[in-house]
Amino acid sequence: MAKEKFDRSKPHVNIGTIGHVDHGKTTLTAAIATILSKKNGGVAKSYDQIDSAPEEKARGITINTAHVEYETDNRHYAHVDCPGHADYVKNMITGAAQMDGAILVVAATDGPMPQTREHILLSRQVGVPKIVVFMNKIDIADPELAELVEMEIRDLLSSYQFPGDEIPIVKGSAKLALEAADPSKPDAKCVLDLMDAVDAYIDTPARAVDKPFIMPVEDVFTIT
Repeated sequence: MAKEKFDRSKPHVNIGTIGHVDHGKTTLTAAIATILSKKNGGVAKSYDQIDSAPEEKARGITINTAHVEYETDNRHYAHVDCPGHADYVKNMITGAAQMDGAILVVAATDGPMPQTREHILLSRQVGVPKIVVFMNKIDIADPELAELVEMEIRDLLSSYQFPGDEIPIVKGSAKLALEAADPSKPDAKCVLDLMDAVDAYIDTPARAVDKPFIMPVEDVFTIT
């Protein structure tokens, strides 16, 4: 059984999954949390625990941002799973504004779609500094199509002033990785490779730990 406590001496990074609806953001989030909890401790989160609101379950989409925690060998991560549906873009902005880096999920079967572009643009506008790409559903994609999709992703990132030629792109299947669950299984390797790329490519942010504490307040409710 995975131990629940995290090593708080590790550098902390805020990260999140962005991308088009149904490209596999929540499945990938669950796969990362599950596999890393077995490797480094922490709490595994299932798909249903992340998409927990009744409307999310009924419609099969993420509406509100969901938060999970996990650790790699080098860092502690707080992960925001952003909604990909166009109707909930304001919730995506709330999540992206907290990120030190993002994982862009693109289905190899579809390639970049409208919310893929929108999320890249919004990430640029709210100041997400770096993006790593996970090309999902590679197990059911045509290999030649997957190559074209990779080129299209790099061109798209470059068009929004991200360094498309050098951004890491990891290919795999979030569904198979989640089903494997065990870090030692071959289907889980793509998740470990992805987080190695995140560790290496996304910078550890400088925190002003010597300054007074600041806490943003997002909303206030009056209860009568």
